[in-house]
Amino acid sequence: MNILGIETSCDETAVAVVTGDKHILSNVVSSQIEDHKPFGGVVPEIAARAHLVHIETILHTALQEARMSLDTIDAVAVTGGPGLIGGVIVGVMLAKGLAMAKNIPFIPVNHLEAHALTVRLTDEVPFPYLLLLASGGHCQFLLVEDVGTYTYLGGTLDDAIGECLDKTARLLGHGYPGGPIIEKLAQHGNAQAFALPLPLKGHPGCSFSFSGLKTAARKLILESKDPTCAGFQADFCASLQRTIEKILVDRCGNAITRALAINPKIQHLVLARERNSRR
Repeated sequence: MNILGIETSCDETAVAVVTGDKHILSNVVSSQIEDHKPFGGVVPEIAARAHLVHIETILHTALQEARMSLDTIDAVAVTGGPGLIGGVIVGVMLAKGLAMAKNIPFIPVNHLEAHALTVRLTDEVPFPYLLLLASGGHCQFLLVEDVGTYTYLGGTLDDAIGECLDKTARLLGHGYPGGPIIEKLAQHGNAQAFALPLPLKGHPGCSFSFSGLKTAARKLILESKDPTCAGFQADFCASLQRTIEKILVDRCGNAITRALAINPKIQHLVLARERNSRR
């Protein structure tokens, strides 16, 4: 079986061909980072239009790299949500059209479920396992016991990690995406230079909260005498990364305890993130 996969849920247009025995024949991705940089983040309307412009070329390239044609495709899978609705519609309409034209199955895929199961495709991690999904728009723990069998343990009450990184990078005078910029600056900084809050650290449960951290970061940056100073930026970014690390370690400890109480057979903690390098 050869499955054509289409992804247009956010700021990347992607098409892949995967076989029934989990072999990836092609995986072509077109990033929109340059389109969104002037705005400091993803603009839904721009994202949708970019998908329309590039999707046909990406489709043909993926088929060529896989040495396939639409006549040799047995099913079409596509991200059906959650995501930016304009982009999701582009992918779904294309997938429906192809499936109808070739009289093959149309398979809508939940975006977050795909993140939960990708490790089964890439590393063959056995069920059950605990998943930490950390991305620009999502941050949550899931107990994954089988395809279609998930237990939500907790997630962000406000902002996700990617949102915190992007907004902080902008306050420091940098562009989008913020994650890689902060990571690069942090390499030369002192992670103990600034004391930032650890929202929910030590509290029971598996919830996250990053809005308070984002607000505290903003306050420190605005109060700095020279936020553009290389030394300040290096130390601040290192401190921010270290703070996020502490939060994740604390929350993972709670999630592991809770997941094992539900299913003691768990042996793996899986971290899933979106491909986009800003996370």
